[in-house]
Amino acid sequence: MEHTHEHNHLGEHIHCDCGHCDHEHEHHHEHDHDEHEEETPLKKILLAGVIFIAALLIEHLPIFSATSPLMSSLSKSFSYSCDTPRLIYGILYLAAYLICGRDVVKGAIRNIHKGNVFGEQFLMTVASVGAIFVGEYAEAVAVMLFYNLGEFVQDYAVDRSRDSISALMDIRPDTATVIRDGKEIVVSPEEVEIDEIIQVKPGERVPLDGVVIEGKSFADTSALTGESVPREVSADSEVLAGFVNQSGLLKIRVTKSYGESAVTRILNLTQEASEVKAKSEKFIARFARVYTPIVCIAALLVAVLPPLALQFFAPELFEKYGWSVWIYRALTFLVVSCPCALVISVPLAFFCGIGSASSSGVLIKGSNFVEVLSKAKIAVFDKTGTLTKGIFDVVEVNPANGFTNDSLLAIATHAESYSNHPISKSLKKAHHCVLCDALKILEPEEISGFGIRAVVEGKTVLAGNAKLMKEKNVTGFEDYTNDRKLVGTIVHVAVDGVYAGNIVISDQEKDDSRIAIQNLKKLGIKKTVMLTGDTKATAQVVAENLGIDEVYADLLPENKVQKVEDLMKGTGVERSRNTLIFVGDGINDSPVLARADAGIAMGALGSDAAIEAADVVIMDDKPSRLIDAIKISRRTMSAVWQNIYVSIGVKVAIMILGAAGIGNMWLAVFGDVGVCLLAVANSSRILKK
Repeated sequence: MEHTHEHNHLGEHIHCDCGHCDHEHEHHHEHDHDEHEEETPLKKILLAGVIFIAALLIEHLPIFSATSPLMSSLSKSFSYSCDTPRLIYGILYLAAYLICGRDVVKGAIRNIHKGNVFGEQFLMTVASVGAIFVGEYAEAVAVMLFYNLGEFVQDYAVDRSRDSISALMDIRPDTATVIRDGKEIVVSPEEVEIDEIIQVKPGERVPLDGVVIEGKSFADTSALTGESVPREVSADSEVLAGFVNQSGLLKIRVTKSYGESAVTRILNLTQEASEVKAKSEKFIARFARVYTPIVCIAALLVAVLPPLALQFFAPELFEKYGWSVWIYRALTFLVVSCPCALVISVPLAFFCGIGSASSSGVLIKGSNFVEVLSKAKIAVFDKTGTLTKGIFDVVEVNPANGFTNDSLLAIATHAESYSNHPISKSLKKAHHCVLCDALKILEPEEISGFGIRAVVEGKTVLAGNAKLMKEKNVTGFEDYTNDRKLVGTIVHVAVDGVYAGNIVISDQEKDDSRIAIQNLKKLGIKKTVMLTGDTKATAQVVAENLGIDEVYADLLPENKVQKVEDLMKGTGVERSRNTLIFVGDGINDSPVLARADAGIAMGALGSDAAIEAADVVIMDDKPSRLIDAIKISRRTMSAVWQNIYVSIGVKVAIMILGAAGIGNMWLAVFGDVGVCLLAVANSSRILKK
């Protein structure tokens, strides 16, 4: 299967950056899901565990004591005098140690050769070998056994979080049915070229982005958008790779190559997301590199300084608390000091957060943006296509200077005929422009933030906003519009410098926009703002209907950037407390998406510009997905800080207890492996909805 390679690549991003777990994690994260390889570590742990328990029973149960009838009879079978129980459990402890500790010791030696002296395997090796030298055989085996168990559970949790994202691999079809020379040929999607015709049968996944040219059906888009309601598709409908055709036979003209298809971009985006580290994640990696050598030195001091001091200043206590006592305490100190709970669980929490968001229809480009979303205090929205549907209908035609309704609508439609803007589509729908292709339309030019200029049948036509009319000094514009109050999106039209009238177009608010704004405020967002290039009157109506706090209208793209910068620094409160997120449709909002702390592209799955500029991509058209993204990010950050505080707190407490002689190696094993397992379990909770 093609998805195997990608699956492995995702797993490589969750590992211990500072080298504490190099050997084990490299082994487990690079495997395919092969049954033999997955069972091997568990079998090794179970076998060592059974032998270890048998050794413990023989060492501690009275029935196995040297003076018991059973052991006495066994001793008589030996031709020489020996402590039979001690010999038996000693052999069992050695066997268990070799089974579960051999690879760890090898890994420690290998890491030392690479220059990584203070790795976790080194700490485990020193602690366990030291425990053997002071006669604590059971505890030496326990260190290795529980270390391996902890590593296995960590790998399982990483694989589980990785699989939550790698489920996306299943949405990428392995084949495509392309029609060539009238024949249906099954090929790899990579072999299909743009403008070729592919056929998708009911139940099959769409292999490439394209436009339906024949057929009618319902498409399941849930794998890409998280939307459970099927989408109706017919001729001229855009479909994306990964959609599932549910009913009718579809013929689709391919519009993008395999490498540029929606599903490929999603996979690449998701894989790259784990490479972008948040501040807390980077801090933990740096912390571990400094922390481990410090605790090794501290353990050495615990082993050497106290017995030397007692030997010189309190000889009577030295007999009771000599070298072996303090070496044991130092070994306990070493075991609990391993920072694996931090180094593994923090990136794992972020990875689980990104996976959970992906399954909810939200792609987050990196763990740093998870952190930004969790701190969001100001939410800024574009209007058209973000809070509104971007589906315009002509509701009013106001001709001027001798033009009629039909002639004004025809002129505007012809001028806009080359544009894919929603306004252009609404004009075409209202005018039914069947002659647009036959007309001679020259020099079409889209003026960003203003409108369209084109030469139609030899006449220069301007179609756009009031700023365009003023910029070009259109005759009669001011006289006609001064006393008129128009609510809606207004398209002003001029022909050869003379004002021809205007067309009023209305847009509809999205069904869940109002609920999304309300829920943002419940989440503690201090201020909601709408930025739009539309007229103030129209923008104000939408803002009031949705409950938005502030609205700024008549803005060009560069004005939006300036307004965002003003909102960032003009709050009167510390900048760090007022993280700003911007939500736009991604078509003409790229500068603002890039400038905000987190730019969120709304419903822009098919837009290359949106995915490139945005930090977060909401894969369908629902503003309410933003609520899910913020909740998941806050849940993720909560787990991150819980892991940090609990891990450091418990470890420091056990270090102090161990140095004071109150804690033993068993408590140290809990402080390392137990806390690590708790942190991993806490991170994995993020995947649960």
